[in-house]
Amino acid sequence: MAKAIKKQALGRGLSALLNESTNDFSKVDKKTAKTAMGSIMEIELNSIEVNPFQPRSKFNDEQLKELAASIQELGVIQPITVRKINENKFQLLSGERRFRASKILGKTSIPAYIRLANDQEALEMALVENIQRQDLDPIEIAMSYQRLMEEVKLTQDQMSQRVGKKRSTIANYLRLLKIDPIIQTGMRDGFISMGHGRAIINVLKSTDQLSIYEQIIAKKLSVRATEDLVKSLNNPKSSPNKNAPNTPSFVKNGIAVISDFFGKKITIKMGKKDNGTISIPFHSKEDYKRILKLLKGDQ
Repeated sequence: MAKAIKKQALGRGLSALLNESTNDFSKVDKKTAKTAMGSIMEIELNSIEVNPFQPRSKFNDEQLKELAASIQELGVIQPITVRKINENKFQLLSGERRFRASKILGKTSIPAYIRLANDQEALEMALVENIQRQDLDPIEIAMSYQRLMEEVKLTQDQMSQRVGKKRSTIANYLRLLKIDPIIQTGMRDGFISMGHGRAIINVLKSTDQLSIYEQIIAKKLSVRATEDLVKSLNNPKSSPNKNAPNTPSFVKNGIAVISDFFGKKITIKMGKKDNGTISIPFHSKEDYKRILKLLKGDQ
């Protein structure tokens, strides 16, 4: 039986460059260090500091434990990316989840790809790397876009090219930052979706935004229902046509009662001689069934 061949470790090319005398980057002379940039090598975790430009503010503990279990079994498959900031220190550019998971395991070192980067490049790399992840909430993404525009001096068109997103998509995220901070927090915590947020953006007054937000939570409104609510707020019906029948007081007094019963803002169209039509809107199959149950008196 053929003997198993030991896998060549990451950073082998660098070890050869250093005559396999050391894996401690801080002990390498300047000429060798310059050559080592762009290489992959094993770096002590204690010599790496997290990136102050990191846009991610939340790390799921359960997911970190799952990643740690994977690293325990298979090792760090994809090296992290760092930049050298002084003789004995590196700064993390990307891969903070791998960095944190390795610390959970009690590891002392981690494979890292070393890059030359100034502060602006470090910020840009950290933001772009995180924007392209799938598990950021909409507000984190919006704040990352804003930082790229303000601190890296990118236009929306330039940012579109950097992150591979349509300019309109970027604009939609940035508009979320105009929403009241309380609603932004609700979006980050998953109480409402980005679709709800995009509907609320069209309301100018913060008090009105918060009122709609409370209704979304209390009545579990869909995005479509929220859009209708915003439209009714922004475009109140014009004064009634002089030729249209007046709504009698007995009807006006009952509109709020019926609306509360169905959890919908009903509309009434008057005919002649105190007759008319009540319209009850619904926005989904489930919503229709709910209204039907109310009409049948089912609990």
